[in-house]
Amino acid sequence: MTIIVYLISIPLGIKKAVKDGSAFDIWTSAVITAAYSIPSFLFAVLLIILFAGGRYYQIFPLRGLVSDNWDDLDLLHKILDYFWHMTLPIFAMTIGGFTSLAMLTKNSFLDEISKQYVLTARAKGLTEHRVLYGHVFRNAMLIVISGFPSLFVSVFFTGTFLIENIFSLDGMGLLGFESIVNRDYSVVFATVYLFSLIGLVVNLIGDITYVAIDPRIDFEARDT
Repeated sequence: MTIIVYLISIPLGIKKAVKDGSAFDIWTSAVITAAYSIPSFLFAVLLIILFAGGRYYQIFPLRGLVSDNWDDLDLLHKILDYFWHMTLPIFAMTIGGFTSLAMLTKNSFLDEISKQYVLTARAKGLTEHRVLYGHVFRNAMLIVISGFPSLFVSVFFTGTFLIENIFSLDGMGLLGFESIVNRDYSVVFATVYLFSLIGLVVNLIGDITYVAIDPRIDFEARDT
């Protein structure tokens, strides 16, 4: 889900920065503001009403990870059935995650585009695509990459619990909550351990990506 958020936010933020002040920038900003103001669980309820038989259309299933005839399906149909059940939950979590990241990407690119090295690159006759993705992209993405761990943790740990309850999904958030209510301490410790481990791995991935984007960053030199 986090990958989907980045795949939407970064291209959208770049295009908004390039077309700053245009009609595209204005109406996408209005959509982002509306999406940001709606909590993910309310958006999940709206999706159920619209597309899960709540009031209008019965396109997607209302609850559960798989259908009742899961065991009778072949591998391909099992995969399709799983993604069919996960479409609305993933969409509900994604809609709240991409808004702030898209605006962060836009502002980061706008800040870099106004710098002197961009004007120099354009004066040398480089194409706009080369300027954006050959010079601006690396510098602008540093602040976006630095926010990856906090975004992942906030979406994964806080958003999933309510979504799992609404769509009756057997996930980690719901498991952790039920173990606390039932005082099942072994499960509580296990979920806390897994969440902590995932957080450490995400931070490590963020640091590696940070160095890959900007080779000038050297964590070893900092200790000397």
